[in-house]
Amino acid sequence: MAFRKNSLMKHGELAPRVETPLRRATANTAPVAGEIPGDLLHSLSRQAEIIPLADTDAWHQVEDIADRICQRMDSPAQLKRLDSRLQRPTESWPLGARIATRLAHSRKALQWLRKPVHLSVVIPLFSERRRLLSPADHPLGEAWLGRKIDQLEWLFGNRKDHSWDMVLVDDGCPEGSGHLVREALETHHPEVRARVLFLEEALRRKHPALNGLKSAAESRKGGAVQLGLWEAARLKAPGHVVLYTDADLSTHLGQAGLLIKSLRKPGILMAAGSRRSPSSIVVKDGYRQDRGRLFIYLWKQLVPQLAYLDDTQCGFKAVRPEVIFDLVSRAQEHGFAADFELLAHCENRSSRSIDAVPIAWIDSPAASTTTAEDPYLSMLRSIEKLSRTCFQRTQEAEAFARQISSLTQAGWQTAVETVGPQLQNIPPAMDLSHKVLSPGDLEFASS
Repeated sequence: MAFRKNSLMKHGELAPRVETPLRRATANTAPVAGEIPGDLLHSLSRQAEIIPLADTDAWHQVEDIADRICQRMDSPAQLKRLDSRLQRPTESWPLGARIATRLAHSRKALQWLRKPVHLSVVIPLFSERRRLLSPADHPLGEAWLGRKIDQLEWLFGNRKDHSWDMVLVDDGCPEGSGHLVREALETHHPEVRARVLFLEEALRRKHPALNGLKSAAESRKGGAVQLGLWEAARLKAPGHVVLYTDADLSTHLGQAGLLIKSLRKPGILMAAGSRRSPSSIVVKDGYRQDRGRLFIYLWKQLVPQLAYLDDTQCGFKAVRPEVIFDLVSRAQEHGFAADFELLAHCENRSSRSIDAVPIAWIDSPAASTTTAEDPYLSMLRSIEKLSRTCFQRTQEAEAFARQISSLTQAGWQTAVETVGPQLQNIPPAMDLSHKVLSPGDLEFASS
């Protein structure tokens, strides 16, 4: 790929040439076979620490350094050594370097595959009009459609044996997001293999993917994802993988290779992007972390069968197409808990069949649904019902279920403020072995 000319912006410029111990250690190092080239480490040390989601040039620079990593890394072992180097607690590497390395892992994973791959990308659409605009046209503009296409083209490069398509689903958007996206595809990206579907049209046709959904107004992304997964799975292609993601730019689609690689593991039916793994790269607002952390602790008490996962709500998952019809046909949830229900049905189908994949993720809070609506309590109530129908509940899970059923929104808010910060010091993987919050404690914390 040709190097893109950098357009440095106030919040996305390169780190200045300041001589630091890290830069002294990475500069002028003679290359050794199998080791990480010193000049590459030096370039990584000079990457941006802040990368605004809407800054296209800054992200092109991240992709360019990822290209350099791909060109210089000859083996998975060498890439693993680079990853380990960037995760050393004694060294502080800039955000751009860490994300570029994650993208390089993904691209090399595809390059090293000997069999063809076809990736179908499902994207639900609701109130995406502003984000569809460019940053110059709206403060919340991300020009996300063109950016996602660009990310997929970067990932797949010129490989003739790999291919991709997009399935975009309007979730009953009052702003007509689906029509705007269809127009943008026809006008600016006619070469892209993409379809735009409409949830309301599918409901009128009584589509089998929408079992129990009476109207588009009842869907909170879940119905659009279920319809998109079903339609994407109908495609017959060698090495087919179906991925779904959000319309925002929080997760660079260039990481799709990590999920595709994960699905090649024996027994894995679903690969779930994780923002909670120790090696995940996350830039996120602190308050949302407190809400999310308490949510994780409580759902693990309700459904310990899935407790080997730490992040159920990340909008970046890939599924084997042969299991999609079964998983979606069982679905009853069409709101924010639909993600969790897919995981639960997958676990019911085959134990430990979900692989958590650490990803790089940058929050897009200005236009986030979870910022505007705080759906965590309603999701917990939905999960409480799922825990009854999908799994055999323990006595302690029953006690937590009773407390969650009686929680008010005000009580939830109080519990987040009281318990959320304390849970931040405990890794989610320890939630079952370290019972820091009992059902009685939850009642007290929310009062």
